[in-house]
Amino acid sequence: MNRKLLTGAALALAAVSAIGIATFTTAETDSAAVTPAEATVPADRQMTIWRDPNCGCCDAYADYMEENGYHVTRIDDRDFDKRSIEAGVPEQGLGCHLAQVDGYYVSGLVPAEIVSRLTTERPEVTGITLPGMPMNAPGMGGKSGTLKTYAFAGDDITVFSDE
Repeated sequence: MNRKLLTGAALALAAVSAIGIATFTTAETDSAAVTPAEATVPADRQMTIWRDPNCGCCDAYADYMEENGYHVTRIDDRDFDKRSIEAGVPEQGLGCHLAQVDGYYVSGLVPAEIVSRLTTERPEVTGITLPGMPMNAPGMGGKSGTLKTYAFAGDDITVFSDE
């Protein structure tokens, strides 16, 4: 009887130890997920982009944003369009990827100066979008001419920028 009790206690101790090690390892991994560079970059300059891994313009856009002082984390997500709609981007206004910066969503190839204006002015919107893949947008041929960017919040859609 004592042998069974001792064996059961040893198994329970082993299970608790395994859970503790797994928790400790996970905690280390989570805290290590923030790199020292990210810790020093202000929130309005940290951008996460969910993109189709086969989209070259999304990589060109991420490079463009990095050249404009943003720290960009790229996440491959073939369902970024579904994520965009769940985030509140109007279906008719989807861009070619979804980004998040300083609490706002940015859909599409929005120029850096417009993203900066969003995070500086801090309007009461969910985010902004540049629908589609305009040929004169950053990430495509480079910004040239005017681009119309829309703000969205719930069912409200307004022009945020036409420049």
